[in-house]
Amino acid sequence: MPLYTCTTARGTLSAETKVTLADQITAIHAAINHVPPSYVNVVFVELPPDSVFVGGEPGAPLLITGWARRGHPQEETTRLALELSAAAAHIAGVTQERVLVVIQDSPARSAVEAGRVLPEPGAEQNWLDESGP
Repeated sequence: MPLYTCTTARGTLSAETKVTLADQITAIHAAINHVPPSYVNVVFVELPPDSVFVGGEPGAPLLITGWARRGHPQEETTRLALELSAAAAHIAGVTQERVLVVIQDSPARSAVEAGRVLPEPGAEQNWLDESGP
């Protein structure tokens, strides 16, 4: 259900770092938003170094954009962003000044997965039960 896109300049993250970062993003999201890890999607987008800028200058930030269903408590969303930022900096071996995390949300009814409108937060089990085996 949630979707995280990690955008970097090409060559910023090794394959091993991507695996570790995807694992930690999944674990953090699952723990804070109380969903199974299998719900979490993480993708990496690498751009040519001459296509990534910070303050109008070429840069090498680690940009993490997450989407989640609206309805999670704001305190938990803030905690999610903070924990993701700290984990990303640690895993990537960069300072937190190079990490930007943005969590966006929209109503569950604005997204479809497996051909079905997503459930509201807290209604996941009913949604899963309705999908059958």
